Amino acid sequence: MEAMTQTFAADRARLLELIKELAVVRGKVILSSGKEADYYIDLRRITLHHEASRLAGRVMLAMLDDAGIEFETAGGLTMGADPVGTALMHAAADAGRAVDAFVVRKAQKSYGMGRQVEGPGVDGRRVVVLEDTSTTGGSALAAVEGVRKAGGNIQAVAVIVDRDTGAKERIETEAGVPYLFAFGKDELGLE
Repeated sequence: MEAMTQTFAADRARLLELIKELAVVRGKVILSSGKEADYYIDLRRITLHHEASRLAGRVMLAMLDDAGIEFETAGGLTMGADPVGTALMHAAADAGRAVDAFVVRKAQKSYGMGRQVEGPGVDGRRVVVLEDTSTTGGSALAAVEGVRKAGGNIQAVAVIVDRDTGAKERIETEAGVPYLFAFGKDELGLE
């Protein structure tokens, strides 16, 4: 167990280093929520990076395990959550566990199978909704709604970076599930 704790600490420290180096962009930006910020956290530079993606999957899996969250599948609203779900799925497989990933479309398809949630089914399964980062919680809540309509049993919402802008409180209140994050903006040196 001590070796696993040391591995997690090393993974987490390296991932934090990579987030600071690759993902924090300074300057005025408009966020998807419509709010203005003095910085942007572009986590696709992490979740699509050859080294950081693996670390993100392992850190997210360990965080969920430490919190006692039991789940069979993980994913969220396309596109920010897609590589997070894939990274977590691969981290679980590397640990000898079967965790599926899924993708939630913004709207249900009007053709083909007409699904909003793509991938192995979520109906009757324990689900974690993922996001790379969240400002208002809107994307995660849209994913929660889609997954619940598809019959998934939401266990938690988990993000890599929490911007400390109210997403945690909103998600816990509106979705009624725990909200977990691997890193807070204070760890990134952001005000």
